[in-house]
Amino acid sequence: MTQVVAALIRQDDKFMIFQRPESKTRAFQWEFVGGKVEEGESLEAALIRECREEIGVTVKVGKIFCEVDHEYPDITIHLTLFNAEIEEGIPRMLEHNDIRCITPSEIPLYNFCPADDEILKKIIKEF
Repeated sequence: MTQVVAALIRQDDKFMIFQRPESKTRAFQWEFVGGKVEEGESLEAALIRECREEIGVTVKVGKIFCEVDHEYPDITIHLTLFNAEIEEGIPRMLEHNDIRCITPSEIPLYNFCPADDEILKKIIKEF
């Protein structure tokens, strides 16, 4: 099982989503910013690193919002989604095709990665 972390970055009544690039698996699907945890790295440190690498910002990692296990054909993941705030920087598309801020009611308009299904249900319920 591969440990993966991601950030739920909220802005008022909206949250940030990111479109995967054509060059990666699950191309053009939407997701939360984040990635794989490296050997010896804490979940929080991995999320801070991934946010710097993928969108060029420094985040303050908050509490865990949700944890999900998901099996894709090519990988099985344990995804930990943290509440996070941008402390420094403006999000840039360093690895993604697009960045959007959406409301929970807009979720059905986007094709998300399957691992995010349970997370999206919780967002709709709790926002």
